[in-house]
Amino acid sequence: MPMTLEAFTQDIDHLVSLPSVGVRVNEVVNDPNSTADDIAKLIIQDPALAARILRIANSPAYGLSTQITTITRAVSIVGTQFIRDLVLATSTISAFKDCPNELVSLDNFWDHSLYCGIAARLLAEQRGMKHAETEFLAGLLHDIGQLVIFHKAPVEARRALLLSIEGPDDLALHKAEQEVFGFDHAQVGAALLRHWHFPDLLVACVEHHHAPQEEHKFPIEISLVHIANSIATLAEIDSVAEEDAVRTEPLAWNILALSKDIIEPTVRATQAQFSEMRGSLLG
Repeated sequence: MPMTLEAFTQDIDHLVSLPSVGVRVNEVVNDPNSTADDIAKLIIQDPALAARILRIANSPAYGLSTQITTITRAVSIVGTQFIRDLVLATSTISAFKDCPNELVSLDNFWDHSLYCGIAARLLAEQRGMKHAETEFLAGLLHDIGQLVIFHKAPVEARRALLLSIEGPDDLALHKAEQEVFGFDHAQVGAALLRHWHFPDLLVACVEHHHAPQEEHKFPIEISLVHIANSIATLAEIDSVAEEDAVRTEPLAWNILALSKDIIEPTVRATQAQFSEMRGSLLG
């Protein structure tokens, strides 16, 4: 009999913990009385993180007109939410770097995640959304629950993978997980981010990225990650043919009011930004 999601995630602190700088930066950003200086002081205490944030902020992907040389200036120019999202991205990657598993290459996992994050940000920018970087983080973390499942239940995870590969009609992995576990990696990932007190928007995007029709509070943001996930698969295999991609829900395209004509330019733009972003974020 499958266990419940609550039982599966109840001891998640023993499995993986968000680095303290990520926890503290998230808390400070959520504190209405905090200042940009408060955030900068926290980040500066971690020189490696500070250097990584500056590399990312100065990358061509963001097209800033001036070189940012200090964290304090970065916070003042790009904003506290932008910096918070970058810190949470790097902190989450760091949290899983030593989690052993034999089922997936971490390099391949994070490559797909980064492709999805870049595509999500590009789509958000096309729609003129205010916080495109939050969409980047949502795309980057959309499959994070897979790493929890792989690490905590490798035998059952392998069974789900095989069911997905060998099952009828190219059964999607999240549906195979539902058959094996009674829940899927999207739900596990959402539980993890909820436990870490990530913003509700990010939790919702992770939880519903396979089924945008099930969520109504953030329909635009969830639909965007849903489509970005499909575009990411095309960018990885260097294709622009829709039939090569993960199937998308027509409702998601309707919610975003986007034409599928954007697939090819978004794939190419995603590929163009990938290498430098990979060096900055994953290097």
